[in-house]
Amino acid sequence: MFRVCRIGRAQGLKGEVNVTVFTDEPERRFAPGSVLYDAAGNEFTVERSRTFRERWIVLFRNVTDRNASEALNGTELFCPADSEEEMEAEDAWYPDDLIGLDVYVGDSMETARKIGTVDDVLDSPAQFLLEVLEDADGKRALVPFVEQIVPEIDLENNIVRLTPPDGLL
Repeated sequence: MFRVCRIGRAQGLKGEVNVTVFTDEPERRFAPGSVLYDAAGNEFTVERSRTFRERWIVLFRNVTDRNASEALNGTELFCPADSEEEMEAEDAWYPDDLIGLDVYVGDSMETARKIGTVDDVLDSPAQFLLEVLEDADGKRALVPFVEQIVPEIDLENNIVRLTPPDGLL
């Protein structure tokens, strides 16, 4: 199971809630009929969803009024992980797949140099961060996990390539 969202405040009077999204596929995860689970295993079936000003608003089946939606505030919802075959077909991965990969810095793999390994993937409120354990001095660096800084992930060769701005590492 992996975390999809955290339910936030109620939206309106008819049971809709705002959610903080933790998935790259909100359109898929919040599609009508999708089933999510809380930590206790309770099912939450999406009745409908929409976006408004870059946030997701979701209505779950059997949540029909503001009181019911307010009671869900803070609840984290999960879904089953995709199979390895599906992940490979999509060239996708989970954050835990990155732990232990060698970290290289450079504009291309031909010119990149190894600087350390991914020691952890942290889920901060704003974004994921790679915790890199540097080989040279054993220091740890936190690297924002954004495409501009992490342009290449090669699970087959156990490599993450970074192009960090000056001063980040």
